[in-house]
Amino acid sequence: MTQSIHQAPTQAAPAATTVTLATGPGATHSPGLWALAWRRLRADHVAMLALAVVGLYLVMLALSASGMIASDWSKEVGVNYAPPTFMGAQTEAERGFSDNDAVVEAPPPENPVDPLRDILRDLRKSGTAAATPPVVANDYGIVDPLAAEMAEIRADLAKKGGSETLIRKPTLPFGADKWGHDIIKKTIKGAETSIIVGLVAALLAVALGTIFGAVSGYFGGWVDDAFNWFYSIFTSIPYLLLILAVAAVLQQKGVTAIVLILGLTGWTGTYRLIRAEYMKHKTREYVMAADAIGASHWSKMFGHIFPNVSHVSLVQLSISVVGFIKSEVILSFLGFGVPVGVVSWGSMLNEAQNELILGKWWQLAAASIAMAILVTAFSLFTDALRDALDPKLK
Repeated sequence: MTQSIHQAPTQAAPAATTVTLATGPGATHSPGLWALAWRRLRADHVAMLALAVVGLYLVMLALSASGMIASDWSKEVGVNYAPPTFMGAQTEAERGFSDNDAVVEAPPPENPVDPLRDILRDLRKSGTAAATPPVVANDYGIVDPLAAEMAEIRADLAKKGGSETLIRKPTLPFGADKWGHDIIKKTIKGAETSIIVGLVAALLAVALGTIFGAVSGYFGGWVDDAFNWFYSIFTSIPYLLLILAVAAVLQQKGVTAIVLILGLTGWTGTYRLIRAEYMKHKTREYVMAADAIGASHWSKMFGHIFPNVSHVSLVQLSISVVGFIKSEVILSFLGFGVPVGVVSWGSMLNEAQNELILGKWWQLAAASIAMAILVTAFSLFTDALRDALDPKLK
């Protein structure tokens, strides 16, 4: 009897200890959506590598925007069409230029039907015979009135070392364009423009699509019909033709114009997905509970429902960045993009089409490789992020 009394507490002790561990302060809790998503991303080595590449591009964007790198991309440091260093310098015959980059041109032939031909010939002869021959600027014998002043300015620049800026390198690490701009610095500066356009336009498009989809899916009725009619207008026109039509109507070039064009036309995909999510969530118990305690429509839409569908907007944001970078390249390539004096990957490809005919391929290769690496890395990261945020995946 005594032994059984002492054995009962001994057998019950482990059960009591187990209950204490399960309900005490040290008990573990289930991780949230973002913690699970980050855990899945860290387990995907391809996704982490893609994220690192995207991060490097963003760091390069910040350094370029602050002027720490590629700020002097427009400086003419190389000869015209300077080849990459690994190809070696071109000869003067291949370039068509002399050592001082002056174009060697033959004298223009005389016009046989020019009524001033004889007069011009006499003026040239008299100028040659004179002690101080006049400076002829063109075939009509116009004397340059600023010749002496310009000679003095050039002499002063030569004394101050200004002539050193005229010395151009025959080769550059990845070549030069027709103006002698370094292709590497030009590609970095072009990346700044293209990435900024992609990010800002994607933020604008996703914000519009999220707001429109939330209002349409939550309220339904005639509000939903009105937004669906508006959505049908935008989706009935092919996307590329739509952005080209808007660009042609605006008749303005610049980063702001491109951002508005892409942002105001690219919200339809986000709208469709967010609308479906709001139609599904607005009838769930937690929304009804918020309605029972007197929550406003705005609070229910963006305080209760949106945190549960925010992963859709995030994935659409990453997808839209890739699409808008490619759209900016297409717009700039067709002449509707950035203005003269602003470089982007699209403007580089636009210039490269004429250079490719001459066999100068390095600007095309630089812009294409830089864009291909970024788009590929962003696409891989987007696919991994979509899988990580999918609540159906375990």
